[in-house]
Amino acid sequence: MASTSDIKNGLCMEFNNDIYRVVEFQHVKPGKGAAFVRTKLKSLTTGKVLDNTFPSGHKIVEVQIERRKYQYLYKDDMGYHFMNNETYDQIFLQEAMIDNPGFLSESMNVEVLFDAGNETPLTLDLPAHVELEITYTEPGIKGDTSNNSLKPATVGSGAEIRVPLFINQGDIVKVDTRTGAYLERAKK
Repeated sequence: MASTSDIKNGLCMEFNNDIYRVVEFQHVKPGKGAAFVRTKLKSLTTGKVLDNTFPSGHKIVEVQIERRKYQYLYKDDMGYHFMNNETYDQIFLQEAMIDNPGFLSESMNVEVLFDAGNETPLTLDLPAHVELEITYTEPGIKGDTSNNSLKPATVGSGAEIRVPLFINQGDIVKVDTRTGAYLERAKK
């Protein structure tokens, strides 16, 4: 058993008959009254995010998680298929278990989180940044650099992002997979 002093980002715990991962936390010590921990928890089974406050010293049940490297293969009507890089075993995950599945591209290496107790996959962690090719975007107007305007663009994996006006079709861009934000043009 762990307590609220052990809470940190990424910690997985059992709460309300579900497994949650701590997305954000804040230890609060008000001038009057007892200390508490304010958390933002994400369900690893449903993907829902909830805010919860734990009193200081509250006991929590920590869940043992294993991270395993998998390679993305393809998507079909059963879900997204992945292959273990070491054993070549294949698994499939439902779309609800993946944050931003639009940024998955074939043969991308990802980490799948497993509940070590019963060997069930919980969720998938994409790399923080990926480089994707712009497959479609409207051409920018030459000389229109007076402000930080963004235009819609479609990347090779099918996701739509917002990019600066100077980005053209065929360019490779670096994208933050957590927010879907354009970061920079990739170096060739």
